[in-house]
Amino acid sequence: MIKELHEKLVNQEITSEQLTSDYFGAIEKKDPKIEAYLNLNKEFALGKARAVDKKIKNGEEISLLAGIPCAVKDNMCLEGLPVTAGSKVLENYTAPYDATVIKKLKKEDAVFLGKTNLDEFAMGSSTENSAYQTTKNPRDPSRVPGGSSGGSAAAVAADMCAYALGSDTGGSIRQPASFCGVVGLKPTYGLVSRYGLIAMASSLDQIGPITKTVEDAAIVLTKIAGPDRNDATAVKSADTIYENCLTGEIKNLRIGVPKEYFAEGGLDSEVKNIIEESIKKCEKMGAEIVDVSLPNSDFALATYYIIMPSEVSSNLARFDGIRFGQSIGEEKSEENLVLKDIYFKSRAKYLGKEAKRRIMLGTYALSAGYYDQYYKKAQKVRSLIRKEFEETFRRVDLILGPTAPTLAFKIGEKTENPLEMYLSDIYTVTANIAGIPAISIPAGSARIEGKDLPVGLQLMGKWFDEETLLNCAYAIGKKL
Repeated sequence: MIKELHEKLVNQEITSEQLTSDYFGAIEKKDPKIEAYLNLNKEFALGKARAVDKKIKNGEEISLLAGIPCAVKDNMCLEGLPVTAGSKVLENYTAPYDATVIKKLKKEDAVFLGKTNLDEFAMGSSTENSAYQTTKNPRDPSRVPGGSSGGSAAAVAADMCAYALGSDTGGSIRQPASFCGVVGLKPTYGLVSRYGLIAMASSLDQIGPITKTVEDAAIVLTKIAGPDRNDATAVKSADTIYENCLTGEIKNLRIGVPKEYFAEGGLDSEVKNIIEESIKKCEKMGAEIVDVSLPNSDFALATYYIIMPSEVSSNLARFDGIRFGQSIGEEKSEENLVLKDIYFKSRAKYLGKEAKRRIMLGTYALSAGYYDQYYKKAQKVRSLIRKEFEETFRRVDLILGPTAPTLAFKIGEKTENPLEMYLSDIYTVTANIAGIPAISIPAGSARIEGKDLPVGLQLMGKWFDEETLLNCAYAIGKKL
């Protein structure tokens, strides 16, 4: 899609201004029902589009992403625009600088349409935890789009942007991509800078693209990957042009299928049937399917829900009404509050229920007497999970399975049962725990209540081997 739009711009069949206006028209028409966007950047976007059109008229060479309208999850800083992270704590906060991924895309002359909705501080699997609105799934507005990057996935699926950026801490790019029927890529931890991303769990967070096609995901990754002096975890890459790695040939590729991902009772029958059909198609394309076992994946969700809230409790400590965030002390009726009261009352008023839950869980896990019992033990299991992947990747090139255990569920269906909600991430958290790259692609759909609901297929690859991951996803996507 991006290449086609680029060619039309270069050939002057369309203008970026016209394309951007068309997307704003689609947003105006569709978004009141879907509620994917939190704010729009219309004046700046149209100004950037006109500047790209001028370059084209002057015969200047432009980037593949130049003049192509995109959306950004609202936990990334875009200078001059609000950045709320889906929380009332940051309702009045305007980003004073650009995140590194935004700087990189600005160099490519990308057009930013606006910021998309998310679960508060990226904590959730349904985008129902946003303090502002509940985003709906474009395939069925009675259902969730997934989370936490639900706004970005819904915007792409509903043709309200050409591509979007999301962040993935435990599946927050891939699970909404699965629910909305689009492509979601979580790169290897460290391949893309996190500078300017409002941190949730720093050892797990990763920025990545949500797109219509695998080729588009590769194009965006090429532009946002690489080192950053502002992020010590961002590694020097080989300046790979990922879209050039998409040969579509997977003959003799060894693809592992973990038996644990298909255990009885853990996977909806509709999802299981579609993924099994996809596996058969991979075999027909010449790939070698290898049965593998990842027994420690049974502990992945429990490990994740100790490490992640522990890091959350640390990262969100700054939002106390003094250093960052809205303050109860600003209200005239509370003039005589002491400092401690400002902390407690500001956080009580402006933080949402899920954010408070995870802060309390994390603080408990890190507290004296429980640190060794919970957090330290979880880190040991994390090492075992990583080692298990290392051993498995000596036998196979990629690992294949479902992205999510279910189809998109109804809005409100799981809000009263946090544990059931957390199970939505059961197949995705391992990639974050181990730091490996993973991608979700549409594998088919199941008809439920008169609606075709998408099913996502997940591929996980070796550390920094996005080339093989993307090429296999590209090949499978062409056959599905």
